[in-house]
Amino acid sequence: MPTTILRIKNMVCPRCSKVVKEELDKLGYTTTIERLGSARIEYSQNYPDINKISQMLEKNGFELLIDKNAKIIDNIKTLIIDLIYQDRLENMNTNLSDYLVQNLNYDYSFLTTLFSSVESITIEKYFILQKIERVKEQLIYAELTLSEIAYRLGYSNVQYLSNQFKKVTGMSPSQFKSLRGRARNSIDTIGSD
Repeated sequence: MPTTILRIKNMVCPRCSKVVKEELDKLGYTTTIERLGSARIEYSQNYPDINKISQMLEKNGFELLIDKNAKIIDNIKTLIIDLIYQDRLENMNTNLSDYLVQNLNYDYSFLTTLFSSVESITIEKYFILQKIERVKEQLIYAELTLSEIAYRLGYSNVQYLSNQFKKVTGMSPSQFKSLRGRARNSIDTIGSD
């Protein structure tokens, strides 16, 4: 049976993947989630109804990516989010730029120029903002010490994490932890201010 791969913006967590799979299955496609932001669908003779798929995705807060540059940017974001939220930073033996180049097969200067021109933020700044959001989440859950959080997110030490956290949020991790209504940002809106 023929297949096609759909690139989907804002499909950034397992729950998102579940929603996309269920909705595509309802439309009559056999769906396999390739990874965050990507779904493979099988179809019979007729090519999938892209308009119908796009409408379904938009109804659920997603967006079908058709533009090549939009796909590249979404791939960058998905790789960064996956690194951070799947706790892969602690064992990462390469820097972010090399990791992106290896996974996307583009020169880093092209990736960073494209990303900055469209998102109005650098890849590095986006990476930092995502890491800080993950730190906030871990502080709220209170399951790990700050040292464990620093290690899992690839910080060389707690002081470096604390300094970066304060620079981004305007408060120390302990000040954030003591707040009653701790504000977090949705990971799919980070960098789009």
